[in-house]
Amino acid sequence: MADSIDVPTTRRLHCNELIRILDDARRRTLDLTRDLTGDRQFGPNLSIVNPPLWEVGHVGFFHDYFALRTLYGLPDYQQPDAERLYDSSSIHHDDRWDLPLPTMQGTLDYLESVRNAMVERLPGGEATEAQSYVYQLTILHEDMHAEAFTYTRQTLGYPPPEFTDGVTPPEAEITGTLPGDAEVPGGAHQLGSDASVPFRFDNEKQPHTVEVPGFAIARAPVTNSEYQAFVEDAGYQRPELWSKAGWQWRQEREQEAPLYWRRRGAGWEQRWFDRWLPLAPHHPVCFVSLYEAQAYCCWAGRRLPTEAEWEVAASRVPTPDNRALEPGKRLYPWGDAPPSPSLVNMDGHRLGCVDVAAFPEGDSALGCRQMLGNVWEWTSSLFKPYPGFETDLYKDYSKPWFKEGRHVLRGGAWATRSRLVHNGHRNYFTPDRNDIFAGFRTCAP
Repeated sequence: MADSIDVPTTRRLHCNELIRILDDARRRTLDLTRDLTGDRQFGPNLSIVNPPLWEVGHVGFFHDYFALRTLYGLPDYQQPDAERLYDSSSIHHDDRWDLPLPTMQGTLDYLESVRNAMVERLPGGEATEAQSYVYQLTILHEDMHAEAFTYTRQTLGYPPPEFTDGVTPPEAEITGTLPGDAEVPGGAHQLGSDASVPFRFDNEKQPHTVEVPGFAIARAPVTNSEYQAFVEDAGYQRPELWSKAGWQWRQEREQEAPLYWRRRGAGWEQRWFDRWLPLAPHHPVCFVSLYEAQAYCCWAGRRLPTEAEWEVAASRVPTPDNRALEPGKRLYPWGDAPPSPSLVNMDGHRLGCVDVAAFPEGDSALGCRQMLGNVWEWTSSLFKPYPGFETDLYKDYSKPWFKEGRHVLRGGAWATRSRLVHNGHRNYFTPDRNDIFAGFRTCAP
């Protein structure tokens, strides 16, 4: 039964590895939600978050639907009313607060029964290609919700989570800024992910050649201190710096600075979960919308990179004279070895950003730092299908969002699971969203 569905070309994993990452993703879900009791299991009805109790059940339903029902053909869900309660494609967002949901313990029992049924159906040894694809699809989906749980806790001012996976990364040093641009030669670039990428989402396909003229891109993202200069130069009071839509957004929200910033004496503070801390000057600016990034660029005489430029800066290797690009591209900025705590600030272990000059060993070949981790980075590119796009098994992952005016973000953030992202991974949000772990880097005009 596990080979009866058509799946994209995917690296086959050992069954033990699938179980390990399945359990790792589940541990993170539990760590992020175990202290949400009473009213916090639902929280306020906001358009940018889900009720946590519903979202936990939805995570289980996704595994249930794609692994047990679709892959293995089981006739029934592990919980009889699972589809009626947890199918995000058919349940309107605002209705999720009014559903007759099980208790948290009942919800967790449902997740455990789904997990056990998935594990029982792995044969041992190397999994089939279909199992490798479907299990990774559902695990990475749970990873995405773990990041959403993290910014939900930030949005609602809940305490920072406590992770129990036993990983304690080394303390990030105070490294300061990383000024200057990387000069990137122009040339042909294969945008998108081919079959050599271990796991691809449908919006990364099909790889296609684009011509990218030479450009200069900042070696690091814009920092808090750099953005503070824009704020204190009346950047939020000058409509000429903003797009029409951006200025309307700023006025409607009465935004005077980035979300979670407040003045304190002569300086600034930023809210970190449930507490206020002095603004870290050399951390990347975070919780800014595309509109704010565009306004800063106008003020600074810069611009946002396109997603093709971003991918070139992250993945390509220059010739020794830096006048051209070598053929091929890297899976990660530093090469093809998987991410580690010494290369990137990801996986949530540091519970926040670090200075933009940290992790020099993770530089791209063109000299850009932190292309992965710390903060997602806005690009100027609309989220559109690549030529030859076709939906994969999860039909609603990308296609419904192509016409919403979303923009592409690249690179992942400190709360993103490192197994999710690579140089070709595309995230996408509407330009008004300033609640996500997003910042930006700039290009010369």
